[in-house]
Amino acid sequence: MLDSFLNHIDKNFPFLNESKLLIAISGGMDSVVLTHLCHKLGLNFALAHCNFKLRGQESDHDESFVLKLAKELDVEVFVESFETEAFANENKMSIQMAARELRYDWFLDLAEQLQFDFILTAHHADDDLETFLINMSRGTGLEGLTGIPEANGSIIRPLLLFSRTEIEGYAINNKLDWREDSSNASNKYVRNRLRHDVIPVLKEINPKLLQNYQNTQRNLKDSQHIIDDAIVRVQNIVVTVEDNMIKLNIKKLKKLSHVSAYLYELLKDFNFKAWNDIVDLLEAQSGKQVLSETHRIIKDRKYLLLTELTTEVIGRISISEHEKQIEFPMGTLFFDEADTIFGKRSEMIYVDKNKLEFPLTLRHWQEGDYFYPLGMTGKKKLSKYFKDEKMSLLDKENAWLLCSNDEVVWVVNRRADNRFKVNENTKQVLKIELQ
Repeated sequence: MLDSFLNHIDKNFPFLNESKLLIAISGGMDSVVLTHLCHKLGLNFALAHCNFKLRGQESDHDESFVLKLAKELDVEVFVESFETEAFANENKMSIQMAARELRYDWFLDLAEQLQFDFILTAHHADDDLETFLINMSRGTGLEGLTGIPEANGSIIRPLLLFSRTEIEGYAINNKLDWREDSSNASNKYVRNRLRHDVIPVLKEINPKLLQNYQNTQRNLKDSQHIIDDAIVRVQNIVVTVEDNMIKLNIKKLKKLSHVSAYLYELLKDFNFKAWNDIVDLLEAQSGKQVLSETHRIIKDRKYLLLTELTTEVIGRISISEHEKQIEFPMGTLFFDEADTIFGKRSEMIYVDKNKLEFPLTLRHWQEGDYFYPLGMTGKKKLSKYFKDEKMSLLDKENAWLLCSNDEVVWVVNRRADNRFKVNENTKQVLKIELQ
C-alpha cells in the first residue's frame, strides 16, 4: 500500500510534497495509517486531535494515545476539548453533526492561524460508499450521489482511493497500534447499521461492489461536470444580480427543457426543500413566495426574486433639526439649506423647512399610510401607489418614509409629498438628498 499511496500522491496531489500539512487524527486505525504513510513519505505535517468528551475515560485515553504517537514520530500535536453535548443541545442538532461542525471549524481556524496549507483527513473508499447510501436513502440530487470529494478547498482526503481492507492490512503488516472507538460497534447510528448490516450483504452478493461503486462514482462526477458547464451557460442567460438580490427571468426559464432540473441546480445552495412549490411559482400570482431556512424566493411578474432572510428589524429613526446626515439601510440622507431649487431627481427633494415639525422620523410604511403625491391633487394610499408603480413585495418591504409628525414628507427615493413643497411664500428651502 505504501507504493500505491506514494504513486497516488505524486500523480494526484504532488503539491503535498512541498506543503505544510495538518493531519486530523482520532487515534483510530484509518487516521493512524494515514499518519504513518505521511511519515514514511517524509511529508511536513503536524497532528490535530479533538476530544469530544462523549465517551468518558475512553476519550481521554484516545487523547493520551495521540500524544504518545506524536512523541514517537517527533511531530507537533494540537489537542482541543469540546463540550459536544452542550453545543448540540444549544444548536438543536445531532451529536454527530455537532462534532463535525466543531471539528472542521477548529481545523480551519488552526490552519489559518498557524499557516498550514492543507488539512488531511483519513476518509477512505468504504466511508465514501456509506455516504452515498445515506444520501440516496434520504433523497438527494446528483451532487449527493457523487460521494465525498477528494479535495474540497483546503481539505484533502488522500485515502479515498483505498478500501478499509487495504488500510487494515497495512496496519497489521506494519504492527501498528491504534484505538478502537466503542461507539463504532453500536447500531445506534445509521452509518454503523449500514457498515455492519447492509454493506456486508451487498459485498457478499457482489464481491466487486467497492470497485464497481468507484467506477460509478467516476461516471457520476463526469456527468456533474457536464451539468455544471450547462448551468454556467444558463446563468448568463436567465440570472441577474441587483442590490443583494438575484433575479431569474421567468420567460427565459420557461424556454428551457426540464426547467425543474435547472431550477434545482440554480438554487440548490440556498437550502430550499419545497422544490415543487418553487416550480409552481412560475405560474403563480405575483407576491407568492417560498422560504428556506436562510433565503426566500418571490414571484414578481417577470422574475423570481431570491434574497437572504434577515432577522434585523429597524424601527423608527429620529432626526433632529440640527443633524446634517443620517445613515439607514437605504444609504445616507443629507440635509442642507438651499437658496434655489436645482434639478429634479428621485434621490433628492426640496421642501419648505417651516412646514416641518422636528424631530423628523424615518420608518417603514404601514398598512393604511397615505400621502399627497407631488404633482397630483388629493391623497393616495401607499398600498395603491406601490401597486401603480408595479413595486415588488421586496420593494414594498424595503420602502422607507420620511415623516413630519407622522405625515409623509417623502417616499424616499420615489415621490415627495405635495403638502411640503416649496412655493412663492417659502422662507427656508431644505434640500434632502439620498446617497
